[in-house]
Amino acid sequence: MPELKYDVVGVGNAIVDILAQAEDEFLRRESIRKGSMTLIDTERMTYLFEKMGPTTTVSGGSAANTIAALASLGGKGAYIGRVHKDHLGAGFAHDMRALKIHYPTPASESGAPTACCIIMVTPDGQRSMSTFLGASTDFCASDVDEEVIAASRVTYLEGYLFDKPPAMEAFYLAAKLAHKHGRKVALSLSDGFCVDRHRAEFLSFVKEGVDILFANEVEATALFQKSKLDDVLQALRESCALAVITRSEKGSIVLADGKNYTIPVEPVAKVVDSTGAGDSYAAGFLYGYTHNLDIPACGRIASICAAEVISHLGPRPQTNLCKLVESKIGLLVKRTA
Repeated sequence: MPELKYDVVGVGNAIVDILAQAEDEFLRRESIRKGSMTLIDTERMTYLFEKMGPTTTVSGGSAANTIAALASLGGKGAYIGRVHKDHLGAGFAHDMRALKIHYPTPASESGAPTACCIIMVTPDGQRSMSTFLGASTDFCASDVDEEVIAASRVTYLEGYLFDKPPAMEAFYLAAKLAHKHGRKVALSLSDGFCVDRHRAEFLSFVKEGVDILFANEVEATALFQKSKLDDVLQALRESCALAVITRSEKGSIVLADGKNYTIPVEPVAKVVDSTGAGDSYAAGFLYGYTHNLDIPACGRIASICAAEVISHLGPRPQTNLCKLVESKIGLLVKRTA
């Protein structure tokens, strides 16, 4: 078996987030679905950018956010995802490498520009995303680095990657390679509408290729087409070895070893922006998992990470998560060398 170098490698759409505050009326007027992600083209991206208020630009992308939070915890991370050789792409690559994340994917020199996500944040902290996939759609099987997959304890896949056939092929290949080398595969369902678009494929993949599943309650309900939480949980038990269901202010539920673990939410003074909450939760949980902590400890770290990211604008931590977790629960978190 190859030498382990990384706790987690994320595979996903490399995206730069452009955030702005917006009222619900703005969402209605511009036909933006609140609390969800919609794919848009270049024309729509340009239109929304002109209409939105003052912006904050930060590197994003679901799996990339997770690996960034993992690095803040002191974990060793890698990331696979494509940007264009442009200003946004250079910024994205710089931000990842500045966090000591191994990022081997070369930038595209032709084709679409770097992907961006226009995020409208309403006063209740909900984020509504309009995503231009750009260069991330050029991601294909040849970008999947077997050496990096083999050297990672967990390969973490974001469900958004299912939206383009070449990227979907890469998604399956990454999972196959991880299992070939005796590693684990984790999947985030990403978005309820994403699940609706690819329900059959997701179900098949969860049952055949996923060791750890992350989903919120809406996504899990969409996947199994069941309205009662107990029925959803039973379906999850029958589908994968370890499943995590996040439930916003109700905390989360972890299904593992035939048991249900209820994880309380970590208190936060004010929810400013929910962007990245699930990503940071996954980072905290996977940090604990890859460091052989028990399920309650994994869940507590995850909740602390999620609470930090929703307390400010933007999808990545603004506090050193390693120090934050230590201050909260006295757990010595191993730092990245």
